[in-house]
Amino acid sequence: MPYAHLLGTGSALPEYVLDNHGLETIVDTSDEWITRRTGIKQRRISKLEKGETTASLGTQAARDALETAGITPDRIDTIITATVTADRLFPSAACMIQKDLEAFNAAAYDVSAGCSGFVYAMEIANNSIKAGMAHNVLIVGSERLSALLDWTDRSTCVLLGDGAGAVVLGSQETPGGILSTRMKSDGRHWDLLYAEDGTFPLPESLEGAYNMPYHLKMEGNRLFKQAVPCMAHIAEEVLSRTDLKREDIDLVIPHQANLRIIQAVSDKLKIPMDRFFTNVDRYGNTSSASIPIAMDEANRQGCINKGDHVLLVSFGAGLTWGGAVIEWSI
Repeated sequence: MPYAHLLGTGSALPEYVLDNHGLETIVDTSDEWITRRTGIKQRRISKLEKGETTASLGTQAARDALETAGITPDRIDTIITATVTADRLFPSAACMIQKDLEAFNAAAYDVSAGCSGFVYAMEIANNSIKAGMAHNVLIVGSERLSALLDWTDRSTCVLLGDGAGAVVLGSQETPGGILSTRMKSDGRHWDLLYAEDGTFPLPESLEGAYNMPYHLKMEGNRLFKQAVPCMAHIAEEVLSRTDLKREDIDLVIPHQANLRIIQAVSDKLKIPMDRFFTNVDRYGNTSSASIPIAMDEANRQGCINKGDHVLLVSFGAGLTWGGAVIEWSI
């Protein structure tokens, strides 16, 4: 049975930076309040005049990942895009990315699993490679969550940002690569985080940003109480499916939802925070893009070396959650 190895990573971010002081002019909040409750200092916002769409950001991240992997687009068998903010109801963001990449030998489709979308896509890709159905798979997480925001709701508008990340997985006979994956969901709690019909005017300072015909609703406290045990449990479960213990994990890359959640997961797993990679302070919560953006940054900053063991954990709307253990191949 072949193994799905990580061959390349990439990421893309909008140019416009909205920091906490900028938010102070939009909604009743403060830099101190946001930082203390979330750890977020700034986030990126997509702009119409820049052409920063879900597909364009995803394409840029994909090109970076393909270049790192040394793989040309025509060698990709499958493109899986994790997103809840595709540019159109249909076609899929994956098909639009396929067109821009000219990766016409691939099948392309989207996965909608909220912030867990990337890990869901990774399990699907891993199984496809292990089954011999694909040789090279491109996974993209791309989001424009700023387009879903009610900018008068300080409990949500301070949290979210835009961006894209991508990885290339390739089939190899050498043991390693993705060692274990697991995805779970519980639809009984769908109403803790969802999109509701209705839009709100954009603040003057964000003129030119996107605005979708629905907005995000969230029950933050109840969501926090679900997120921490779910993420910790899925981490323990994917580890139990390998020969590794938590002491063998060199780096944890969690979904970048909120620094308090990440710290609580660290405490529950008894893995120190110095083994967690975080960039939530600079980008906020970018949903399904957060883990692949962090993977790319960790890779390019030299935080991960070939042979290191990396743990991914996510949690999102649905409710959905997932985990993966990877032996780093780059």
